[in-house]
Amino acid sequence: MRGAIRVEAVSQETCQTSPGASAPLLLCQQHGGCDGAPNHPRPRWLLLCHRDHLLMAEISSHTVFVLGGARSGKSAFAERLVAESGLERHYVATGRAWDEEMASRIAHHRDSRGEGWTTHEVPLDLVGALRQIDIAGNVILVDCLTLWLTNLMMEERDLVREFADLAAQVEQSTAKLILVSNEVGLGIVPENRMARDFRDHAGRLHQSIAASAREVYFVAAGLPLKMKG
Repeated sequence: MRGAIRVEAVSQETCQTSPGASAPLLLCQQHGGCDGAPNHPRPRWLLLCHRDHLLMAEISSHTVFVLGGARSGKSAFAERLVAESGLERHYVATGRAWDEEMASRIAHHRDSRGEGWTTHEVPLDLVGALRQIDIAGNVILVDCLTLWLTNLMMEERDLVREFADLAAQVEQSTAKLILVSNEVGLGIVPENRMARDFRDHAGRLHQSIAASAREVYFVAAGLPLKMKG
């Protein structure tokens, strides 16, 4: 089973279904023991029968979500989390070099990271790329979700489906996953329709990922504020 299991509470009620069981029995609280089987959502809560007692445990993801404004220090903070993990480093770059300025930004990020990374350029099929490198022992840094959203909008992709697929991958990830995104909803209302749509889509995406992630940070002036986990 993927994800980390965290025990939330212990019941002293004796388990009648498997008295004297020598190994834990996993029962999906929502689906009667499906244990994340095909055609069922991955369970978030389990009842574990162990040594004649029931334990309630939550399956939490390995994902960290880092939000912040432009030049807030969010990418540098995320890269520090990667370094501290001690795992095999993978960098998923979602940006496209639409012009010289964007090409310069991409080059700056690449140079600042230094060596020791395997880089994957993924402007659109983010979930597919994550699945390919979703291996225990890997840490995957995705920078960033707002550039991915830009690409999706330019290609007129189904955003609802793309967001849902990413949220599902966040919950199921075996590798440690660190997602970076720009918070764009704190300023004035944009003057044009496309910019307003982008702001709204980003807000919905961030809510979805934050709900699925194990930890969430907001970074301002280089200082991370832990919001969840």
